[in-house]
Amino acid sequence: MILPRGERGEVLVRGYAVMRCYWDSEDQTKEEITADRWYHTGDIGVMHENGSLSIVGRKKDMIVRGGENIYPTEVEQYLFRHPKIEDVQVVGVPDERYGEVVCAWIRLHDSADDVTTEDIRNFCKGRIAHFKVPRYILFKKESEFPLTVTGKVKKYEIRELSKIELGLQQVRFS
Repeated sequence: MILPRGERGEVLVRGYAVMRCYWDSEDQTKEEITADRWYHTGDIGVMHENGSLSIVGRKKDMIVRGGENIYPTEVEQYLFRHPKIEDVQVVGVPDERYGEVVCAWIRLHDSADDVTTEDIRNFCKGRIAHFKVPRYILFKKESEFPLTVTGKVKKYEIRELSKIELGLQQVRFS
């Protein structure tokens, strides 16, 4: 389905440079490539009026809190405006009532040792939607952020480590 400009949706591409199939994986091919050769990238994007495309997140990273879709990059971009935040990663963690809630891993600037979770929440309240305000805020050192060999943050690992640290491994959505 083609969406109107300005709306968020999954980015699909096709053309000569797009593969025809996954090698030796018919199931994955059927899952990610349509019969008319559109490839599901897994990226969430917005097509602007001028025809440019902005990637706003990854489908697999999207947090669904009580039916509301939350794109971690949107919350991260807002939190980066805080003058004492050096780095931030946002993930969804399980919640019995809402399914998932927002958890933020925050690394502060070296000189910022007086910031509290309440300071961060107050920074967000009234400026981003209430359901996007992080329920859990975990202050971390640079060495605690799990990285791939190429230096990218392992979001799935942050999600799992957060569940353990917060005691949410057994939480089930009812």
